Amino acid sequence: MSQPDTIDHESLMHEYTELWNGDFSNLDVVAESVDVHLPSLSGGEIHGRDAFEAYLRELRAGFPDWHVTMDNVLANDGVVVKEWTVTATHEGEYNGISPTERTIEISGMAKILITNGKVQEDRLYYDFHEVIEQLGLTDR
Repeated sequence: MSQPDTIDHESLMHEYTELWNGDFSNLDVVAESVDVHLPSLSGGEIHGRDAFEAYLRELRAGFPDWHVTMDNVLANDGVVVKEWTVTATHEGEYNGISPTERTIEISGMAKILITNGKVQEDRLYYDFHEVIEQLGLTDR
């Protein structure tokens, strides 16, 4: 189904990116029933806005300077594809891993579904092994 032409996908993606960057005042850009799929989580899925906010807060506790940059955004008919780059320093415990004090830089993509002007689904794609390697948690 076609989305109304009044939705500015790039502005919505900017607000959504700022949410990842720690601006929780933008939480309303995410649908209550949002589904987020990540290669790094046990089970790989987050269901619901509250669970998503809790995940982001935990992520930012482990990586307080977590910063996402939008590199490219393509949108068509309620589907957004976003290329992004993250830089972050592992300064707090995260996922049971003690701080390594290492800085990571990773690039990835996301396929985001927009419904009624809100993020309904976010599927993130990136090399999780690269994250582990940059944190010094593998002897590759």
